[in-house]
Amino acid sequence: MDENGTSPIDKVADIGRGLSRDIGEYIKEQRSNAKISLRQLSKLAGVSNPYLSQIERGLRKPSAEILQQIAKGLRISAEALYVQAGILDVPAGGPVIDAVRADTVLTERQKQVLLDIYESFRRENATATPSTTEGSDVDGEESEDPATRSE
Repeated sequence: MDENGTSPIDKVADIGRGLSRDIGEYIKEQRSNAKISLRQLSKLAGVSNPYLSQIERGLRKPSAEILQQIAKGLRISAEALYVQAGILDVPAGGPVIDAVRADTVLTERQKQVLLDIYESFRRENATATPSTTEGSDVDGEESEDPATRSE
């Protein structure tokens, strides 16, 4: 016991409750953003209404399988729920990725779409030869360098 009268077992239990409360709050927030009722989400996710309510209130810690079903019902990535639940580590970022993830106005689905597009552009440019990406403007047309222009 520590000076507050808390045993190590109680602290571990509190950590577990804290994680489930965080995921529950996150699910509730996503459900609210999607304008879906608790009853609608429970039907979409294939979980009982009372069980989903307990998850949202932090009384139950859902399994990865249940989180996947909830993510499907919310139309967000299961990865986002896994990260919130502490099942997965936060994916590696960068300034653009971190900014998109931090945006509170975008939904999780919008964030995921933006990140997918961003990553596809990065992959495309990584495989392109330097001569095909340098000196191109937005339309893919070669921009003319005034210094090399013949008149």
